[in-house]
Amino acid sequence: MASSIRAVPLQTRIQLDADERNRYSWRAGFVVLTFIGMSVAAGLTTPAAERWWWIGGIVVFSCLVLLSMVNQATGATLLTPRGMEFRTVFSRRVVPWGEVVSVEKRYRTGRNGTWSYVRVRRAHGRALTLPGIFTARWNDPKFEAKLAAIRQYLARVNNA
Repeated sequence: MASSIRAVPLQTRIQLDADERNRYSWRAGFVVLTFIGMSVAAGLTTPAAERWWWIGGIVVFSCLVLLSMVNQATGATLLTPRGMEFRTVFSRRVVPWGEVVSVEKRYRTGRNGTWSYVRVRRAHGRALTLPGIFTARWNDPKFEAKLAAIRQYLARVNNA
């Protein structure tokens, strides 16, 4: 068994590279500007008694959205011989390879286009979205390379 573990690389880190993070930061900046515009519009159009409730609600919601975007963009998935380690700003989680049933490419369509992301289906428990691997581009070679690396690692560990 020790020789089969050596065939698998010790660790492979999957995360957004500098270009992808830069592109995503532009999107986050656009979202922040949109929420600022909403706050200003709410401040100018609502009666004085309700104004701070509207502005406060928009600010709280925008902070949650921004924190979620930062958490997703700075997250990483570390592939190790014992399992997948998900690392984000707010959490750390390890999923042993024995629990992984499949690695799926998923799509989410919204007003801003279609996003591709990766989910891991587990034998017991809910499916998990992998941090550090998503894209808004069709046929993105970087995304496909990351997905292929995860699937190859899973196949090597299962065959070992």
